[in-house]
Amino acid sequence: MEQTALISIVVILGLGIFSQWFAWRIQWPSIVIMSIAGLLIGPIFGLVNPQNALGDLYSPMISLAVAVVLFEGSSSLDIRELKGISKSVFRIVTLGAFLAWIGGSLAAHYIAGLSWEIGFIIGGLFVVTGPTVIIPLLRQAKLKPRTAAVLKWEGIIVDPAGPLLALFAYQVIRVLTNNSVPLHQLLEFFFGALLAAILGYCFGLFVTIMVSKGAFPEYLKSPIILSFVLLCFAIGEVIMHETGMLAVTVMGLAIGRSKKYVSSIENIGHFIENISVILTSTIFILLTSSLSREVIGQVFTLPIIGYVAVMLFLVRPLSIWLSTIRTELTIPEKTLIGWIAPRGVVALTVSGYFASLLLDEGYPDANILTALTLALVFITVCAHGFTIGPFSKKLGLASSAPPGVLIIGASSFSIALAKSLKDFGIPALVMDTSADRLEPAVQAGVETHQAEILAEHTKFEVDLTPYETLLVLTGDAVYNALVYQSYVPAFGYQNTFAIKVKQDDGEKERNVPVAMRAHLLFGEKAAFRNLNKKVNTGYSLQALQVSEKNTYLKEDLPGEGIPIFIKKPDDKISFVTFRQKLSLEEGDQLVVLDKQKKV
Repeated sequence: MEQTALISIVVILGLGIFSQWFAWRIQWPSIVIMSIAGLLIGPIFGLVNPQNALGDLYSPMISLAVAVVLFEGSSSLDIRELKGISKSVFRIVTLGAFLAWIGGSLAAHYIAGLSWEIGFIIGGLFVVTGPTVIIPLLRQAKLKPRTAAVLKWEGIIVDPAGPLLALFAYQVIRVLTNNSVPLHQLLEFFFGALLAAILGYCFGLFVTIMVSKGAFPEYLKSPIILSFVLLCFAIGEVIMHETGMLAVTVMGLAIGRSKKYVSSIENIGHFIENISVILTSTIFILLTSSLSREVIGQVFTLPIIGYVAVMLFLVRPLSIWLSTIRTELTIPEKTLIGWIAPRGVVALTVSGYFASLLLDEGYPDANILTALTLALVFITVCAHGFTIGPFSKKLGLASSAPPGVLIIGASSFSIALAKSLKDFGIPALVMDTSADRLEPAVQAGVETHQAEILAEHTKFEVDLTPYETLLVLTGDAVYNALVYQSYVPAFGYQNTFAIKVKQDDGEKERNVPVAMRAHLLFGEKAAFRNLNKKVNTGYSLQALQVSEKNTYLKEDLPGEGIPIFIKKPDDKISFVTFRQKLSLEEGDQLVVLDKQKKV
């Protein structure tokens, strides 16, 4: 038994991460790959059944994982993201959620054939979208910040609201249909929800105060906060079932609000985010691999397929369009938001709880709730996962340009580099704190922004979404290192580079660690001052066409040019680093800094 549980956990963890990587490689929505993987190892081939292997630990493990994901999502929210869209977000999470509840309940009764009682319970649950499905889709589609913010805020706010609406509908039905259930149980429900929200706020406030006072050592901050998240969720569940999600969401919002006052909390978010990715990868596989073949067979019935179609093409668009009348959203934004509403982990886990509860209460039609939820989750995940990219581009809400380059520091060389990238059709933005240093870039037709990249408000003032690569090209080595370390989590190690400031002697150059050579730009003889001196004395960036596939040592390249970057035929850019070898293929263009050719 122990070996079965051990093997199940290891297989699911490994398969979850592999699914994320494989989805990244083939550019598919990761949730689709994870769901397929779970169905293959579970009900289709019968290799693993986590619910049987884990026994009583199965539901608590999923619940705790969902709690961490919800906390990570809510703590990442920043109120400044609501600038210009606050009215829309408020309407969507209130009036929009209510309309979706009513519409979903009517569809459940008239299309899926459920009783009114079960219809209103499941209609309340299905208002959820949630960070486990929305955030991976937003990461994939690279929407414009305003549209992405609306979808993210909606997903995180309504995620705990869905189970509470379903629980509220269940309590109302019990009071109305069962004379032995007193009316004060409704008051107990509202009191329990309020108490859970207060609990979450108190936990968030306590953690913020303790971190600001330095009560936790740096190496224990993240584990301690994670422990508080799990404790907050557990206490919330003890207060009333399904209110733990509300408690951790409020806790995350309280801690997220304090980031502008307590800067060290920002670093904790990266740790929680990494755990959240692992948990998201495994939850879907856990749930889908635990399904039975009978449930899979129920999915393909006409009432269930009809219900999903109505939810997709009628209920969701109507609830968004009606709730956002006379708000800041444009017609393309309403259209996209009205289409994107994938359901995820919370819907699957909570519907299973209500299915067993309602069957015990004597509602036989509750036996299709799991199949109904699975159909809605899988179809919405596939439909929205595959269409969010092309649909957002069609509506002008996603960047169709190649991934851009963000350059920190305006100088003769960085401006010449930005102009060269622009000539190739690659978006390039030069950012600097000095208007005087940026003036030559403006005159050269290069896009610029005057700001301090390390200031927290900068990421809300300028849209960094189109830029995939960060180059730190200032003449201050300490500043370069600080910017590099600060933005590695956002851009990734493979896309974050800095320049060497001074030209050292050859012995010091050889002592540069191998790992760092992948992140220091251009070469050992291409320090900041040397590059700018060359640009100022007649050197320019020139493109050399590669006629055959080969691997060159830098010193074997023709002429005295310093290799800067390689442009691939598909418009991808690969910057040259301290590594000695350059891998070039036929059709590539190698851009070098060389003397201008005389005409």
